[in-house]
Amino acid sequence: MEAPTLSYTVGELIRLLESLPPDLPILVSGYESGFENFYQPYVVRLNHLPDNPYYEGEFQLANKDDKEWIEGVVLTRVNR
Repeated sequence: MEAPTLSYTVGELIRLLESLPPDLPILVSGYESGFENFYQPYVVRLNHLPDNPYYEGEFQLANKDDKEWIEGVVLTRVNR
């Protein structure tokens, strides 16, 4: 069986994350089961919506007109 192609090793991810502000939270895309590779982490503006249903996620991308938001690093899973 052929070895899978993976997005990042621990060392690669650490080096990439060290280039970002250390106080930012890290969030992941999700829903359903199993695991996937992820795209390069990136910083986004987010709204915290704790009352959202679990399938919508507790955080959503903020709109440019939103006055209250936080920044966070997102690990977005690869959708095959």
